[in-house]
Amino acid sequence: MSVPAPPRDASPPGQPKKAATAAWIGSALEYYDFFIYGSAAALIFPEVFFDDSDPATATLLSLATFGVAYAARPIGALFLGHVGDRLGRKKIMVFTLMLMGLSTFLIGCLPTRDQVGTLAPVLLVLCRVLQGVSAAGEQASANSMTLEHAPPDRRGFFTSFTLSGTQGGQLLATLVFIPVAALPEKQLLSWGWRVPFWLSVAVAVVGYVIRRRLDETPAFAQQTATEGVVRMPLVVLARDHWADVLRVVAGALIASVSTIFTVWALAYATSDAVGMSRSSMLWVAALANVVALAAIPLWAALSDRVGRRPVYLAGAAGSAVTMFLYLWAISTGSYPLVMLLGILAFGVVYSAANGVWPSFYGEMFPTRVRLSGMAIGTQIGFAVAGFAVTFAARIAGPDGDDWTAVALFTAALCVPPVIAAVTARETRLVPTERLGERAAGEGAERTEKVTA
Repeated sequence: MSVPAPPRDASPPGQPKKAATAAWIGSALEYYDFFIYGSAAALIFPEVFFDDSDPATATLLSLATFGVAYAARPIGALFLGHVGDRLGRKKIMVFTLMLMGLSTFLIGCLPTRDQVGTLAPVLLVLCRVLQGVSAAGEQASANSMTLEHAPPDRRGFFTSFTLSGTQGGQLLATLVFIPVAALPEKQLLSWGWRVPFWLSVAVAVVGYVIRRRLDETPAFAQQTATEGVVRMPLVVLARDHWADVLRVVAGALIASVSTIFTVWALAYATSDAVGMSRSSMLWVAALANVVALAAIPLWAALSDRVGRRPVYLAGAAGSAVTMFLYLWAISTGSYPLVMLLGILAFGVVYSAANGVWPSFYGEMFPTRVRLSGMAIGTQIGFAVAGFAVTFAARIAGPDGDDWTAVALFTAALCVPPVIAAVTARETRLVPTERLGERAAGEGAERTEKVTA
């Protein structure tokens, strides 16, 4: 009797945990860099890089630079997705981390508007573009790495560690900014704000060591050894998988909830209209992220049992409601209410969609174009999400206090993700080697038999 060959997606013992850990730590370190920019754009940069004689305009321009990185993401996704599907996931993971560390460190070294005039915001935008290019390949490569190493019946759980890592990076960025924001105004605006950016040197070194030790995925190695890599992944993606790319674009708009919560709500709460302190609002973000760290893998594990679609739908639809409640709480000025609803909106409800999308999106594509499909789809959607902050600042009125308009705007951006999930196929039971096939939507009985 012949012994059946192991499935082509089998990973050596210990590799799934190693891949998930590397993705978590690398994403946490990389997104620490990315998120400290968001805090600085809301609290510091309007006074340092822009004309503070008109605070409302300065804040608007500062928040616009936050969105610039999202505009650069689709361009980076086209290039890094192509390279990642041809050369492997590991190379992209190392490259993106080093680029993010360098660009963030340079932001901390930039001269201010008082020193070099309008050249200061120009240099800031250039560094922000490099951050965006880096982020374009980070999540897609880390998600592909963990998904392709994970056991077929636990792909949701293992892949969620990438997003859990981004929450860890956001938490770290927030905790670093709490003592910085508490500095006296003069010290804060002269040198204090630079310290979190300079720390990116350590980020780059630690992340490089971790990711260099990670093995390439067996799925990509098998693809290379048998069928070979696709010469033009983008052509195959546009020809065979355009519908799923559009679904990912629509689904990625759910990131608007994160950018509104992280940046616009912070700016609104600390404005003259509400008057809450910087430190108190940073603590809201910190505790919400602590809860998210626990909630994300739990939601993802639930998706391994009940499916990706119901969990994702609960997070997307629920975020439209809870973000409305959170912004209302800020308008009341009640700190306990803000804390409670902030944790509920961002830490619990949003985490349902946030924890499931890495597996949900990645499972829509086969190995040969997975990184390209995820990178391009998510980054186009994220580009819109990044500028959601700028749009929110505009529709909030001249005084920046029309929170109801911003809440309705955020709810509207949650509609496309709901539609994307409703029209997508359920992939929980599909074997890894069959993901992205046209037959992947067949009944659960057949997929369970193949898995067995």
